[in-house]
Amino acid sequence: MAYLVQQLLNAIPIAALYAVLAFGYTIVFSLTRRADVTYGAIFAFAGQTYLLFADFGWNQLWLILPATLAFGAAFALSAGLWAGVVVGRTIIRPLVMASPNAVMVAGLGVLIALMEGARLAANTRVLWLPPLFQGPIVLFSYQGFSLTVTAVQLFNTVVFLCLIALINYYLRVSTFGRQWKAVANDAFAAELCGVNSGRILLLSYCLAACLAAIAAIFATSYYGNMDFGAGLTFGLKIVLISAAGGYSSPLSSAFGAASIGVAETLWGGYGPVMWRDAAVLLGLVVWLVIRRSETQIP
Repeated sequence: MAYLVQQLLNAIPIAALYAVLAFGYTIVFSLTRRADVTYGAIFAFAGQTYLLFADFGWNQLWLILPATLAFGAAFALSAGLWAGVVVGRTIIRPLVMASPNAVMVAGLGVLIALMEGARLAANTRVLWLPPLFQGPIVLFSYQGFSLTVTAVQLFNTVVFLCLIALINYYLRVSTFGRQWKAVANDAFAAELCGVNSGRILLLSYCLAACLAAIAAIFATSYYGNMDFGAGLTFGLKIVLISAAGGYSSPLSSAFGAASIGVAETLWGGYGPVMWRDAAVLLGLVVWLVIRRSETQIP
């Protein structure tokens, strides 16, 4: 029982990460209704930019560690926002009325460009951050078994949950949020009421890209690395985990994605780790097929 509780504690930061990524993804998907793998690529690209500039600040500028991390984080946030503006303006907005395949193909091209650009900029070096606040905090100890968390796990979880709460509140009370909801419900009717749906789509994509960049900074600080192939992995994973809670609202997608994070961690604790991603993705595909079949039954 204690081991199960420890695995659930380990699942909390992963569930929070998946939740914030699904939340940001659904903000855009609610408007486009198009699968977009570039969102995961922006997440990975921001994490790799964070590593690259942190390495530059440490080895070339001789900054102290806090300044190094802040230097890398500033460029990562800028890179994520830049990628969001470019992708939203040149890919998503022009192709949103085209076929879903057009968005997917263009998204794959952007994904490859971002990942290869990050790899070439790093000269194919695998960069790592030093362990940050990884010392265990003992919550409970009994008969030699201790339930522990780390400071970085707690901090990341609080940051991700606060981001979800703040953006969800902003979407509910702001003028932008009301316009976003109107475009999500019926873009044509919103246009008739004077709402610029193209502008709302672009601003929504930039907001989602900022969320992805912030999540990438904290996730990279937690894991210490962001692999060059993470763009494709997270691109596909975010599309699927966001659908676990349905696309009715960003908050419901966040809850569904959090449950996938818990399931993934439990698989890693009780099953073969090498099959973890395959099992989770297969389970998601089966779940989506079942849900789609049920919605089509008269």
